[in-house]
Amino acid sequence: MDSTVILTELQFKAIRSGGPGGQHANKVSSKVEVALDIPNSNGLSQREKYRLGLKLSSKLSNNGVLLLQCDESRSQHTNKSIVIKRLLKLLEKALLLPKNAGRPNHRGPL
Repeated sequence: MDSTVILTELQFKAIRSGGPGGQHANKVSSKVEVALDIPNSNGLSQREKYRLGLKLSSKLSNNGVLLLQCDESRSQHTNKSIVIKRLLKLLEKALLLPKNAGRPNHRGPL
């Protein structure tokens, strides 16, 4: 996974965040949605794309696009940085291979 390439491929959308906020509530689009088109990403190998498709299937659209949203802060900039960190962490966790994956068991006879 090449995270520098992936960062250039991210698509962002600002959305009006719901919930309380006083008289100026719902006038500012502070909620941020990020999308990563996994099948067309140049930052992922074919093997990584396949693994992400399996591991993140419940989070992917029918086209293989990963969507995440964040509205924790009233600041669009802060929400954007939070959602980027979440996306990268999610990708890294999904691509992590178990310690014994692909290794034969070298235990000898007891």
